[in-house]
Amino acid sequence: MENSTPKKNLTIKEGDAVLLCFEDEKSYLIEVTRGKRASIHCGRPILVDDWIGQPFGKKVVCEHGSGYLLKPTLEDLMMKASRESGIIYPKDAAFLIMKAGITNGSRVIEVGTGSGSLTMALAQTVAPNGHVYTYDRRTDLPKNAHKNVARAGLNDFVTFKQRQVSDPFDETGVDAIILDIPQPWEEVASVKRALRGGGRVVSLNPTFNQIEKMAEELRANGFILVESRELLEREILARGGKTRPVQRMIGHTEFMLFAVCPLDPTQA
Repeated sequence: MENSTPKKNLTIKEGDAVLLCFEDEKSYLIEVTRGKRASIHCGRPILVDDWIGQPFGKKVVCEHGSGYLLKPTLEDLMMKASRESGIIYPKDAAFLIMKAGITNGSRVIEVGTGSGSLTMALAQTVAPNGHVYTYDRRTDLPKNAHKNVARAGLNDFVTFKQRQVSDPFDETGVDAIILDIPQPWEEVASVKRALRGGGRVVSLNPTFNQIEKMAEELRANGFILVESRELLEREILARGGKTRPVQRMIGHTEFMLFAVCPLDPTQA
């Protein structure tokens, strides 16, 4: 007979992040700490102590509603990250990771840590054998990213660093570099020195002017396969006899510009 005892990694432990999801689709990402009371929209704050040792998926009844204790996905962690700057949406992160060939074992540089949303996606992808080196010019902003990455349990795969524009990177021969900064063309020379032959660069920018200038700078520096994409996302309300798209959608978020660094002939 199959053992019905919940597996250890499927039960809630102190320090875990739990997604409390209600039947009206409102949800909260809550870190489980003894004595903590979580504020909710349908009644008085609830004590989280009772969640410890319970299986993920358990239903909880509140004062004016009920919800479920779910293990958060990477999408949940990204979209509910504590923000002090804009975030990269999961739709863009998933595509750029595939397009840049980032996998387990990849060494990746990120320029523009921000709130750490993309950092989490990169770290989960390169784990357990790769590493993400994330750089920001500010010393204060990445503190928030530290907390978001730690909550996702990905600390071991990320190194936070500080540098100014055009400073050389500490790493060389990396597989991919992701730029999420306003003037990425200022970093092309540094990017080229840090990438391995055949390595990929991705630049994330919201305007046509930015990606146009970056594309020309990449070509001028010998990069190949320069191309740009934009992804639009629309939710569909799937309901019996009245399925239709939602009236509002996630439209423009970022343009993604991709390029490949060919092998330097002197290294062949």
